[in-house]
Amino acid sequence: MVKESLKLELKNGLEARPAALFVQIASKFESHISVVVNEKKVNAKSIMGMMSLGAIKGQIIEIIAEGQDEEEATKALIDFLKAQEVSE
Repeated sequence: MVKESLKLELKNGLEARPAALFVQIASKFESHISVVVNEKKVNAKSIMGMMSLGAIKGQIIEIIAEGQDEEEATKALIDFLKAQEVSE
């Protein structure tokens, strides 16, 4: 199991478009991936789950991956969030 935390710096938080892209990336991996914000844990491969988090700028989000490609999955999702921060 791999756990990584980061401070969300997306200007508008994890709103619809970045949440959808996040789910697309997560869905490419075999591992079970969860995202935790303020003790609320959701499946990272579920758009409805991700939208229900209501993650806003400045919150700490934790990505938890379990499975054979957990390292790659976690890195890809962290890299995505950091790249989105730069592009805004």
